Amino acid sequence: MLSDPVRFEGRILFLTVDPARILRQLDGEDLEPPETGPLRDQISTDEITPAFICYHFGEKLGDFPYLGLKCGGAFPVKEGAVRAGGFSVSVAGKRRGKGSSREASPYAEHCAGIRLVIAESFERIYRQNCQNLGLLTSTDFGLIPRIRRGEAIPLAEFTTGLDSITAEIVRRGGLFAYNAARLRVEVVPPLPIHAPRPMTYAEKLLARHAVVEASTGETGLPVVRPADGLFVKADWRFSHEYVTPMAASFLEKALGGGAVLHDPGSILAFRDHLTFLHHTMEAEHRAMGLLGVAESLKPAQEAFCTKHGIRLHGELPDGSGSEGICHAIMAERYVLPGQVVVGTDSHTPHAGALGCLAFGVGTTDIACAWVTGDTRVTVPPTLRVRLHGRMPAGVSAKDLVLHLLAQPLIREGGAIGHVIEYQGEGLLDLDTDERATLTNMAAEIGGFTGLIAPDTETVRFVKERRGVDVVLEPWMRGDEGADYACTLDVACASLGPMLARPGDPGNGVALADLDEAVPIHIAYLGSCTGGKREDLRRAYEVVRTAVAEGRRVPEGVQFFVQCGSEDVRRFAVAQGWIAAFEAVGAVVLGSSCGACINAGPGVSTGPHQVTISAINRNFPGRSGPGQVWLASPATVAASALAGHIAGA
Repeated sequence: MLSDPVRFEGRILFLTVDPARILRQLDGEDLEPPETGPLRDQISTDEITPAFICYHFGEKLGDFPYLGLKCGGAFPVKEGAVRAGGFSVSVAGKRRGKGSSREASPYAEHCAGIRLVIAESFERIYRQNCQNLGLLTSTDFGLIPRIRRGEAIPLAEFTTGLDSITAEIVRRGGLFAYNAARLRVEVVPPLPIHAPRPMTYAEKLLARHAVVEASTGETGLPVVRPADGLFVKADWRFSHEYVTPMAASFLEKALGGGAVLHDPGSILAFRDHLTFLHHTMEAEHRAMGLLGVAESLKPAQEAFCTKHGIRLHGELPDGSGSEGICHAIMAERYVLPGQVVVGTDSHTPHAGALGCLAFGVGTTDIACAWVTGDTRVTVPPTLRVRLHGRMPAGVSAKDLVLHLLAQPLIREGGAIGHVIEYQGEGLLDLDTDERATLTNMAAEIGGFTGLIAPDTETVRFVKERRGVDVVLEPWMRGDEGADYACTLDVACASLGPMLARPGDPGNGVALADLDEAVPIHIAYLGSCTGGKREDLRRAYEVVRTAVAEGRRVPEGVQFFVQCGSEDVRRFAVAQGWIAAFEAVGAVVLGSSCGACINAGPGVSTGPHQVTISAINRNFPGRSGPGQVWLASPATVAASALAGHIAGA
């Protein structure tokens, strides 16, 4: 149990927009109140721990928090600076911890000595990861002067407003300690009891999967509502190589080498993120020994999977790529409507396009779920996005989601922690591949997950991809009169191709409103949002005219095409799409993640380079040091052929 009250002995680090003020703090100076702002808003986990730092998964991470933090045009924090500064509290502005679900970020802060993070608002996964690790969080800036005076803070001030399960996790110092007590029946999670009420589709999914009796595996509650704390049974649990070794080490540290996993047949692992890293790792990072550190993740993952009988979707024997990106394979081969799926990636909601509740969790969450078969959830509110009318020709799901990300409600964090449920006539123009882009990018919206109730398109997709007949049940949709926290209405007919300017997926601008000619150096068609069948088909529709006319990608422009899975690649080859891409000068890569996470061909090599990309996020440094514009697959293909940002 954590001490109560809590005393914070170290210094307070204010993550300001002014890099000079951060440097002064790192040099030993404590800022006076008038100088502690303005604070950096929307600090992503890519900035707290850039991807190359996450090859480490031990206490070495404590040397690296905020290494990617961009303030103005500078990166003021260097290796070891936070740990050496003796800080115990870190303060930032709105939407702290947006982006990737990597628990390496709060773990790095914790290993550097941080015991409390304060922000105006937090992204859900980041805050949950903090709670799981025993790192305290608060939105109360009134704590700062009290801590400076040396006041001990009652623990209750860090549990106010939390559901009963989360509050007890905080009191016990983390999820492992809580689950150990739960398995010993020292603590029994209380079950919510409510009068009957109409429920959203997400609430129904959580109610049906709610664990009623852990010892027997009994599940199912008649009613749940937002803010209820639950443990829910997961039909699928998966992790990729960035996380599997770290989770395995956490598990061994907590339970020893004899841990028994619950139903290994429903656990999956993927080697997909770092398949092409050796092609593009910078000389600076090689000199730090990071290639060897990164390559050590593969055998660590393989050993864990072999020991516990877990299916691993790994690299191809010839080294040409991987079986595919975890999200792509989960949708193509595994998930079904009505299921609950958890994965160690913020883009796990990809599978929500098939009518299942799929959400990202952190390292501690997945390690515990391996053992218990369930995961803890605070029932989220639902934001309803109603798509009115039909989508114009040439407008894609990527355009729609970039439009949503630019809306003030989303930009200001109004959807944080919500289920983003898509409804309406506009869905008729989007197949399951396209719908997966919508649900996948719930991560960029800040949501708990993205969700679409299953329909005849879902049935078609599963039959086409797997040869399986799906029977839709009447309960698989929200009730009439269900309570939605908010509704966003979209007039689909008014939409056009969209872009996101460099720096943030929320920097949306209509392609038609682009008031400058933007030459490009790299066009990248790939990732979980850009490497599906429908993504490649839409890009092919642009490219085939160029093939007929004998046109090629201009000199000085690199065009990369990377399928999301081998299933997609084989289909694209059979359709003649791959041959068309190659005919215009594209470099076709093996199936995998890659440039999206700064780990493969398609990354920029200098800050002057401009990339147009079909990936889902463009935070600073996400895909190299250059400037990344986000766009739909069709716009990426058209821009590759034009040599500048252009429409199809």
